[in-house]
Amino acid sequence: MWRKPWIMTQIWQDVLFLHWPISPNEIEQYIPQELQLDLYENNAWLSVVLFKVKGQRLRFLPPFPGMDSYLQLNVRTYVTYNGMKGIYFFNLDVTNRFIVQIATKGGLSYRHSKISLKQRGNHFSFTSLHHGALAERLKISYQPISGAIMSSTLEKWLVERYHSWSKWKNLLLRIDISHMPWQLQRVNIDIVSNTLAPFVNETTKGIHPIAHYSKIQKARIDPPIVEMKNQLY
Repeated sequence: MWRKPWIMTQIWQDVLFLHWPISPNEIEQYIPQELQLDLYENNAWLSVVLFKVKGQRLRFLPPFPGMDSYLQLNVRTYVTYNGMKGIYFFNLDVTNRFIVQIATKGGLSYRHSKISLKQRGNHFSFTSLHHGALAERLKISYQPISGAIMSSTLEKWLVERYHSWSKWKNLLLRIDISHMPWQLQRVNIDIVSNTLAPFVNETTKGIHPIAHYSKIQKARIDPPIVEMKNQLY
């Protein structure tokens, strides 16, 4: 699924997906009005993805020291725009302050957070803490189950997404990515605490998410595209 023109490449390692079904009424007010929620069996979905970024570099350039490796946690939902399916990011938390400074100037919802990921054998422990108006924290341990699975229709719907949108000033921006289809594994998880996405947190409390793990994925990222405005500002 490699496409052109891409401007950046990344390797994602030890990727954990967490997905919660949620009522559309709980979440639609938090996405830009140009976008529509993408529903599966009448449910919207809140999705959390955590991973290591490795080997980040711009096209034709070697990795830049201090910017090529960091930890990341994304909180997102599923949307459509003019028939195109993709993702809307509520926030993208990373451990690299310089990445945050660059990304936010381009209208992306990056934030600096304290994130740690520890591995002992096949057991991972992940903690993320963002200090904002409300402290947002995720503490989770997980253990992948060996062997790739055959993805179901729902699993493909949840993870095979190649477009994302963000709102910057009065512009709706789209970023496309390309990578091979995800090779998913089952995973055992233990969520110790979770206060992410506080605007819907009460809705997801006590609900065990659909969870998947993937060892590695190489992605290419295209430059932002300004979508056509549907209305005057």
